[in-house]
Amino acid sequence: MTTLNLFNLFGYQFFQNAIIGGIIVAIICGLVGLFLILKKEAMIGDGLSHTAFGGIAIGLLMGINPTITALGTSILAVFIISYMRRKKIATSDSAVAIMLAIGFSTGLIIISLTGGFNTELFNYLFGSILTITLSDLIIVSALSTFVILFIGFFRHELLSMIFDEEDSKLRGIPTNHLTIIFDLITAITIVLSIKVIGTILVIALLVIPGLCALKLNLSFKKTLLTTILFSTISTTTGILVSAIFNIVTAGIIVLVLVTFFTITLIYKKLE
Repeated sequence: MTTLNLFNLFGYQFFQNAIIGGIIVAIICGLVGLFLILKKEAMIGDGLSHTAFGGIAIGLLMGINPTITALGTSILAVFIISYMRRKKIATSDSAVAIMLAIGFSTGLIIISLTGGFNTELFNYLFGSILTITLSDLIIVSALSTFVILFIGFFRHELLSMIFDEEDSKLRGIPTNHLTIIFDLITAITIVLSIKVIGTILVIALLVIPGLCALKLNLSFKKTLLTTILFSTISTTTGILVSAIFNIVTAGIIVLVLVTFFTITLIYKKLE
């Protein structure tokens, strides 16, 4: 594809939607992902993404927008995980693993009952950012605004909980409520990311940008901005390359992320 044709792409509504949607998702994945890493709870991102797969299968079976059913199952999973933590039925990782198994197995059962995989399901598994519609973009924008506002207002409380939860409780910070809300935000972020990178690889977009930024030993504010930068560059590169060479977007995004991670590791070694 020539440079002229590449610029022509930006004249199409579907490509504009893809770029805008991809950048929005990259920003919130960077924000939420960094806090997940600091909380040492990246596993919940993987668990909720696989739980969302079950919700997607339910949506496709019932003829409902899969984004809605994926969000519903992910939110339900967050409350069940929270309940198991609170009642000491299972540790955090174990509770997440249980919901991961339930969600993914439910999806597989529904798929087998409906005759196997189809193109639409593959789009949700591996991402299909170039098919994002204006209505998808409106949903992404609205939910992302909520995520950004929450983290903006409660970033100090979240950081306090990460580094000393007991002290945070003594200071009157509602740690239990904030933990549940943050887990809900993680669920929202994952569901919003499905169109971009799919349920299988969404954990990469949540975790790798933050890991890259943390290797640079910057202040928290600069680390957060650098995380968003890594995430945004990787996502936009993936969209551009996939459009030009007809390669799956998710694969390119992860490849760019891994390249960034390798470069930061080398930089750290040479420092």
